[in-house]
Amino acid sequence: MAATTDPHASESFRIGMLLYDTRYRSITIQIIALVLFMLALGWLVTNTISNLEALGKTFGFGFLWTPAGYDINQQLIEYQNTDTNARAAMLGILNTLLIAVMGCVTATLLGVVAGVLRLSNNWVVARLMTLYVEGFRNVPVLIWILLFAAGINESLPAPNAFRGDNSDASMVLGSMAFTNRGFYVPEPLFSRSLGTLDVNGYFGISLDLILIVLVLVASIWGVRRLAAHATRRQAETGDRPKTFWPSVGLIVLPQVVVLVALGFHLGYPALKGFNFQGGIHMRDSLIALWLALSLYTGAFIAEIVRAGILAVSKGQTEAASALGMRPSWTMRLIVLPQAMRIIIPPLISNYLNLTKNSSLAIAVGYMDATGTLGGITLNQTGREMECLLLLMGFYLIVSLTISVVMNVYNERMKLKER
Repeated sequence: MAATTDPHASESFRIGMLLYDTRYRSITIQIIALVLFMLALGWLVTNTISNLEALGKTFGFGFLWTPAGYDINQQLIEYQNTDTNARAAMLGILNTLLIAVMGCVTATLLGVVAGVLRLSNNWVVARLMTLYVEGFRNVPVLIWILLFAAGINESLPAPNAFRGDNSDASMVLGSMAFTNRGFYVPEPLFSRSLGTLDVNGYFGISLDLILIVLVLVASIWGVRRLAAHATRRQAETGDRPKTFWPSVGLIVLPQVVVLVALGFHLGYPALKGFNFQGGIHMRDSLIALWLALSLYTGAFIAEIVRAGILAVSKGQTEAASALGMRPSWTMRLIVLPQAMRIIIPPLISNYLNLTKNSSLAIAVGYMDATGTLGGITLNQTGREMECLLLLMGFYLIVSLTISVVMNVYNERMKLKER
């Protein structure tokens, strides 16, 4: 049996080994880099404090509890201009999250459809998708936002055009009004509402919504258990039980029971005075921003989807065709699941870009986090350092949350070695 010995084991430690010995050199470099970073950070903080003192300013967040004194047009929670800057900032943050969620969902749907259609054998369809992709991704998103805002304001009728029996405009399906001030759509109401859960007197969360979400989560859990049972039966007997309609029933029926128990009905918008009252009001700035961000980001996602599909071996498609599968089944069951492993990582970057691009909302007057905390609050209080730090922290938390969620999903979609 051969014995191995370390030639450096018998050497005594010397200072020079921190630089010339490979066992210590990497640790030495990391410590030096950390010290330099801490020194630079300390200099930056000290210099900032000195400059603030020279300007006669102090550092603190007490301004958040002073009255905001300005209005916010799109409100997800109740707000008045006498409320605090903190509540105004929260409303702006909620508006940012709203446009980010709406934009990511719509951009994904548009991108997947456009990416698949761009590979279509139909020449006209494929070229139209190429025109969409190249047209949107090669023009700055700010221009698209302004263009959509101008289009809504100039092309849609004013609310007074809906007045009278012989009005110039009419509501769609008798329940939705598309005006140059925004879209008015029916709102869900509950005649036997459970009320709201008050959160420290700051805002309320609908107990009806909580119940609906809990029932939906339980239904999804039931569907997953049903799928697992079908997989076990397939492994034992070779036959897989049909689960589509039972799964639909597990999702739909509990929701119907809950909605009936809560007395669900719709509240329709109606023209009263100079504007529509009732229903959900989606302002023109929100619609313009949503459409522009969705179509712009969807063009990038389309290219990612197309690249992911082309990366899947053509033999997979040929094998599916040899088994008699329809082209739509081949795309849905064979190609797209494999392409998702390639699509997801760049998809994360596009979700992050969409969220950060929403800060351009101020161009059309949509009051998001940048417009409230980083705009009016900053200008009125003169607390630029505190406002910008809070704004940076918010975008950092949102971006990291999106990255973590998508990375977890990516890990689940990865090919697992057996």
